[in-house]
Amino acid sequence: MVKKQLWQVGIVALVWLLAACGGDNASSADLAGSECPAPNPRLEVSSTELNLFVWTEYIPQRTVDCFEEVYGIRVNREEYSSSEELYAKLSVSSASYDLVQPTDYMVALMIRQGLLQELDQSRLPVLKNFDPNYLDLPFDPANRYTIPYQAGSDGIVVNTAAVENLPQSYADLWKPEYAGRLVLLDDSRAIIGATLLALGYNVYTQDPAQLAEAKTKLAELAQGVKLFDSDSPKSALMAGDVDLGIVWTGEALLAQREVPSIEYIYPSEGVILWQDNYAIPAEAPHLDAAYAWLNYSLQGDLFWQMFEEFPYTNPNLAALEYARQNHPELYTSYIESPITNTPPDVLKKGHYLQDVGEAALIYDRIWTEIKGE
Repeated sequence: MVKKQLWQVGIVALVWLLAACGGDNASSADLAGSECPAPNPRLEVSSTELNLFVWTEYIPQRTVDCFEEVYGIRVNREEYSSSEELYAKLSVSSASYDLVQPTDYMVALMIRQGLLQELDQSRLPVLKNFDPNYLDLPFDPANRYTIPYQAGSDGIVVNTAAVENLPQSYADLWKPEYAGRLVLLDDSRAIIGATLLALGYNVYTQDPAQLAEAKTKLAELAQGVKLFDSDSPKSALMAGDVDLGIVWTGEALLAQREVPSIEYIYPSEGVILWQDNYAIPAEAPHLDAAYAWLNYSLQGDLFWQMFEEFPYTNPNLAALEYARQNHPELYTSYIESPITNTPPDVLKKGHYLQDVGEAALIYDRIWTEIKGE
């Protein structure tokens, strides 16, 4: 593991770092009522629209409304629920969208295939808001193509009021007592990765024999899966339609807020870790609007909303500091939750998905055949 992937600087220490370095959020307007914070800085923009292609349920509507209000730009938002869906559409045309949100392992593939353009960092003063531990990562050295959005993990979620024997590993999910009660992310790399870990293999193996074994094992698990869902896996948990499974960090926390008996378990094999990012497609038609969106939407006095609406692990120090000063209860809840503020030992033991080159075709075929069975 590259040391920057360990993320061992605690969130509290990160906030101290922001205080030491300064931030742009202390003097910005609060989001109370109808008031939107002013862009800081305000960029010159001639475009009248912005086309986003982003993960489902991942951007506060307030952010969209404020951007449209302060810049007079119409935001067109299209959503996807898997990295493969993003890749498929962008492969057809990179001129349809101005901004996308690729996950770490997908970034390297998209760069290699010329689907993304290099960022002009002189137009991104907002970069100073980010914790260095989320920058300059192996999938995009020096952040030539991406800027961080949010991070998290794919751990085990369980309703302790409904499940007597709690799973402690990915491998435990194959126990017959859980059959018919499972929700899994509709995410090929995450779920195949968890299966590989259950077998004792690397999450980004390219070994055909190991992948064939993983396919057989995953087919067994799929028989007991009630739902594959990457749109809103928390919904089935909160409704009691399922009792456990594999979901993203923020989905687990939102479900726990509604049903306190829901817990998030870090598997003994080591949890799968990830980071989502913003990137600009190679032929983006509205570059000026794209840079305006990045700088404005990631301001601390606007991005703090993520702690409430989409509480994944947040790499934005300015947003952390703004929440600490202006929304202390929300900040404290975020800091004290082991779901969002991942323990350092968990991070150290975690696994990042990586680009698997031509073996991606094998992963895709496994997933298609498993979902079709």
